[in-house]
Amino acid sequence: MVLTRNVENTLPSGYVINEYRVDSVLGAGGFGITYLATDLNLKLQVALKEYLPVDVAARQPDHSISVRTTADSESFAWGLQRFLDEARTLASFHHANIVRVMRFFEGNATGYMVMEFVAGESLNTWIKTHRPLPQQAMLNLVTPLLSGLTAIHNAGYLHRDIKPANVFIRADGSPVLLDFGSARLLNGGNTGLTSLVSPGYAPLEQYHAQGNQGPWSDLYAFGGVMYWMATGTKPVEATARVREDLMRPAAALLSSGLYTAPFLEAIDWALKPNEEARPQNTAEFLARLGAVGTPARYATHASAHNDVQPATQTTSTGTLSGITAAALAAGFEPDTLRRIEAEAARHLGPIAPVIVRNAARKASTLADLCATVAQDIQDEKARAAFIRKFAHEGRTAPPATSTQTHAPTQPKSVTASSTSAQFTLDTLKRAEAELARHIGAIAGIVVKHAAAKARDEAELYLLIADEIEDPTEKKAFVRKAIATSRRV
Repeated sequence: MVLTRNVENTLPSGYVINEYRVDSVLGAGGFGITYLATDLNLKLQVALKEYLPVDVAARQPDHSISVRTTADSESFAWGLQRFLDEARTLASFHHANIVRVMRFFEGNATGYMVMEFVAGESLNTWIKTHRPLPQQAMLNLVTPLLSGLTAIHNAGYLHRDIKPANVFIRADGSPVLLDFGSARLLNGGNTGLTSLVSPGYAPLEQYHAQGNQGPWSDLYAFGGVMYWMATGTKPVEATARVREDLMRPAAALLSSGLYTAPFLEAIDWALKPNEEARPQNTAEFLARLGAVGTPARYATHASAHNDVQPATQTTSTGTLSGITAAALAAGFEPDTLRRIEAEAARHLGPIAPVIVRNAARKASTLADLCATVAQDIQDEKARAAFIRKFAHEGRTAPPATSTQTHAPTQPKSVTASSTSAQFTLDTLKRAEAELARHIGAIAGIVVKHAAAKARDEAELYLLIADEIEDPTEKKAFVRKAIATSRRV
C-alpha cells in the first residue's frame, strides 16, 4: 500500500487506542480513514479503519468524533451501527481474495475495524508495468476476485465500490479486494449511501435512491475494471450512456490479437447500461468467462511484452509500420507520434503506443490528440507538462484524397470562438473557472474535450468531475451535475 500524507482530520502518528498504535495514514474517503497501525501485543502491522462520515461528523481536540449538528445524530448513529454490523459480517469471511477483518471495537465515540495489512501495490500501479495484459493473465486475476465477490453476494452484501484502486496485488502476485466502506446489505433499508459513486465504474442504479441494485451492480463495476485493463481507458460514466451509448465497446479491440471475441463480448455484457441485460450473478459471468478460450499468440504473460501489438499493417499502398500507418491515416507527422509515444510511456508504461495510436485515429487536431492521451496520466502536473510539451508540434499534409493543408494546432481554452455550439460561452467559462480551482490551467483543455462529448450541462460536469482526485470535491461536482439536470 502507498502511504498518504497531509490528510486532514486524522489521528496523529503515535496515537494509541486499545492495543493499536497509529503509524501513518493509508487513505481517506467520505466515510472513514484507514491507518497503518501496529498491534503492540502481536508486534504485527495492521490496517485500522475509523468510521468518520465527514459530511455529518468531525474530530474534536481530544481525538473523539462528534456530530456537526443535532440533526445529524440519527444519521451518524445509523451509519455507525451499519459500520459495526458490516465489520462483524466481514470478519466471518475467510476467503483468500477478500481483505481479512480481524476484529472491531468502539472508541473515541466512533467505531474501528482492524484488517489485514496487504503488502503490495494497487492495480492502478501494478498495471503500468504489465500492459498490454493478455487474456490469460487477466483471467488469472479476475477469476479469484470473482470467487471472493461470490462469497460477498452469498452473504447478502454488495461491495458497491469495485474499481482499480480497490484491488491490490500482493507481493506473491495474488489479487485481493479491499475497501468495503460502501458495502451494504441487499435489503439494507436506509439508502443513505446510495449517492456514493465512482464515475466510470458505478452503474446508473447507484446514482439515485430508487435504483434497482443487486449483484449485477457489482458486476457492472467489475466489467468496468476489466474494460480499463484491456483498453487502457476508463469506461464512460453511466449517466452519459443513457440517451445514446457512444462508448467504444471492448469488442472493438478484437484486431489487436490479445483477446478472443467471446472474452471481449463478456466484458461488454457486464457493462450493459440496463441492469436486466447484464449477468445477474457471478456464476453466470464466470461461466461465460470460462468458455472464452485464449488467443494462441498471447497464451503467456511474457509474450505480451515481446509483442505489444502488430508491428505492421497492410494498406492499399502496401505494408507500413504501425506508427507510420497511424500517422498517415490521421495526417500527423510520424516523428511527432513517436515522440508523443515515448513521452506517454514515461507515465503510462508499455500500453502507451496503443493509447497514442488509437487517439491519433480519432483526433482532429494535435491538441485533441494530446488531451485524449493526457486523460490517462494521473498526476496533474505531469498531465499539464505533457500537453505543453507538444503544444507547438505540427501535422503532415493529409492523405492524398484531400488537398487541404493543416497548420500547427495549439491547445486552446474553452473561451475561444471554436467552442461547442451546444453550450453557451458563459456556460463553458463557468465550468472552466470552477474546474481550474481543482486542477489548474489544464482545465480549459479538459472542458473543451468534455464539451465535445456532453449533450447537456449536467453531463459536462459529470465528465470533468472525473479529473478531480479529491473524493469530497469530486462528490460536490457530481451533486452540481445532478442539480443542474433537474433544472434543465
